[in-house]
Amino acid sequence: MSSPSESKDRLIGVIHLPPTPGAPTALGGSMDELVALAVRDAAAYVAGGISTLVVENYHDAPFFKDDAGPATHAAMTVAATRLLAVAGVESLGINVLRNDAHGALGIAAAVGADFIRVNVHTGSMYTDQGLIEGQAAQTMRQRSALCPAVQVFADVHVKHASPVAGEVLEDAARDAVHRGRADGLIVSGVATGAAPEPERVERVRQAVGASVPILIGSGFSLESAAALLAHADRAIVGTAAKERGDVRAPVCPDRVKDLVAAAARH
Repeated sequence: MSSPSESKDRLIGVIHLPPTPGAPTALGGSMDELVALAVRDAAAYVAGGISTLVVENYHDAPFFKDDAGPATHAAMTVAATRLLAVAGVESLGINVLRNDAHGALGIAAAVGADFIRVNVHTGSMYTDQGLIEGQAAQTMRQRSALCPAVQVFADVHVKHASPVAGEVLEDAARDAVHRGRADGLIVSGVATGAAPEPERVERVRQAVGASVPILIGSGFSLESAAALLAHADRAIVGTAAKERGDVRAPVCPDRVKDLVAAAARH
């Protein structure tokens, strides 16, 4: 299986899992249904031309600050295993919300995933879960022990959050790479589906240089593709790939094809 940095895809498709067991909105749901919906969306991404995916427990809100708990870990492990079996899926990432890097690494090690996304890897952010502090020291040591080949992609001033007073975007980017040893950086807008300002992406690029992969973490669309990919290497897509652009809807292969074509032009 190829690593994210070696993949032919410029786009990474998000699998927004239905509520996992124990989530407030999971009443009446089943693991069979969860897996079936995840596999359906994975097949739609592949049909549209995206073979690199990242799975997250998006519909579990409200989220735990760090440890999502054994039920969520188990459900995501089952889902990830099934996603890797979907024909055409070449690479898979794990994102356990809100900031469960250690759970994500455990899942990645168990299923053979290729990367994890960490919302707050270094520094601190004020969020709806309260103050979240990065745990880079523990995360990178756990990676070395469990799955040293798994890449860590870290958000810089992640969406749905505010940085602590006085923290500068460029400093946060440099710290995530040089002190936190992240393999790549993710730049998002203020919320799910909101694009970051291109100037903001370029500031991160200038701070860490051309050798560090920069990914767009939200708001990639046909309209934003040119401006964002002028400064970033890849983009994570979710909302724009869904029917009607509705994050709760199924992935639409035709919308995926259009996004892939837009990325290829830039």
